[in-house]
Amino acid sequence: MQTLKKLPIGIQTFRKIIEDDYLYIDKTDIAYDLITKESQYIFLSRPRRFGKSLFLDTLHNIFEGNQELFKGLAIEDKWDWETQYPVIKIDFFGDLRSGDSLKANISEMLKSNQDRLGVECGNVDSVGICLKRLIELSYKKYNQQAVVLIDEYDKAILDNLDQMEVARENREIIKGLYTVLKASDPYLKFVFLTGVSKFSKASIFSGLNMLEDISLNRHYGNICGYTQNDVETTILPYLQGADLEKVKVWYNGYNFLKDDVYNPFDMLLFIKNEFQYSNYWFETGTPTFLIKLIEKNSYFLPKLSNLTVDEKLLNSFDIDNIDLDVILYQAGYLTIDEMLIDEDLDIIEYKLKLPNREVKTSLNDIIINQLYKDKSANTQKRSIIKALKSANMDDLKLSLKSMFSSIPYNNYTKNDIQHYEGFYASIIYVYLQSLGLRIIGEDVSNKGRIDLTVFIEDKIYIIEFKVGSDDALKQIKDKDYASKYLNENKDLYLVGINFDEEEKNIANFEWEKIVP
Repeated sequence: MQTLKKLPIGIQTFRKIIEDDYLYIDKTDIAYDLITKESQYIFLSRPRRFGKSLFLDTLHNIFEGNQELFKGLAIEDKWDWETQYPVIKIDFFGDLRSGDSLKANISEMLKSNQDRLGVECGNVDSVGICLKRLIELSYKKYNQQAVVLIDEYDKAILDNLDQMEVARENREIIKGLYTVLKASDPYLKFVFLTGVSKFSKASIFSGLNMLEDISLNRHYGNICGYTQNDVETTILPYLQGADLEKVKVWYNGYNFLKDDVYNPFDMLLFIKNEFQYSNYWFETGTPTFLIKLIEKNSYFLPKLSNLTVDEKLLNSFDIDNIDLDVILYQAGYLTIDEMLIDEDLDIIEYKLKLPNREVKTSLNDIIINQLYKDKSANTQKRSIIKALKSANMDDLKLSLKSMFSSIPYNNYTKNDIQHYEGFYASIIYVYLQSLGLRIIGEDVSNKGRIDLTVFIEDKIYIIEFKVGSDDALKQIKDKDYASKYLNENKDLYLVGINFDEEEKNIANFEWEKIVP
């Protein structure tokens, strides 16, 4: 019987994984290409808990020349292990909720690097100056250019998006740290930064215009995460008895222009917990700030199921100009479904999607709980799904009315959102999406946009919303929305729903069935 290696849950130290015989998915071939074929200054954006820290620590050991750790790995016979470089590693942790705590954090990291490398910055107040001296002194002592590895470079900002003044203060502090890198260029062999978001060079990396962003470089699309091949080979012995197709639906689906990948954190905990399906990754970080942004901007939630964006995914943003679509992508709540290229216009667009069932259900559940504050959501969802599966339209109407009745009245008193169809469409969308259903919001037909198209088993529901007395069902029929799906060989249900802005609930519910 095969003895399985231990699962490296929460372990981000390459040496510990290798020496203590933990499971390791070999990424050293990608590491070799990165440090030999790309530029000197590299930036990588990936969602949290995707393996960025382990990859960075792997680079640390490669540059230090720790050949004994790489026995049997792809890089073993490729790298020059005789040449060793001084490595300066900065990773943010602990309390970053004020400028003073951030400065103390950075000072402690720089002191740790000084002790490890056997050099001293001297008495300086500026963390930027200390880093510059550390680079130069390491170069002189070891007679080799230094390597700088910065993990979660943006954490001090992202942790404070709920207190913008601190976020701005922290931005200026880390800007002073990062901008010394250009001035240290003669003393640097390689610089690698990781983070969740890509903030603008003007706001963070002033002058560091040589920084190459590989976040959407197809060659490095699998730099983090487990591929399907990894699951079906190296990880397969750990999954004996698991439904691999169901595992894929739950945890696969992230895409960075190469293969679909699994979140490693999800997979390791799924195995540890004896194949229990749960929201492992999502529960490690509640996106409270995103919920506040959605509420503040009256975001039309059905967009999440049918969203196409331009090159702004590659463009950066600043804390004073946050694009919700982009931050949802960078944080891992949306991922790339397809890259669309218009060669005539030289335009690249990205179609986005919710990556998998874990994110689909968890994100919408938290919107229901925090934004709509519906304490009876699970009961409402069960009755809705039963009605949809059985096509019991009377029960569907009653379930939807009950759902709107359960949302506290004070949710409507602070703004005029109840006057807009998009508000009601958003509520129904999140309830259905949290059930894991396939939904298209603003579904484009040749005669207009369908508010919601819902797919469940052998049925398709085409739904139109109206506030007031305009005939919602008539619009579906007049614009022949159903023609788009006549060849699907499924029962089509046309559903027109009118809302009363005073009652904040369904005023009229009409439907027709079309049998192909």
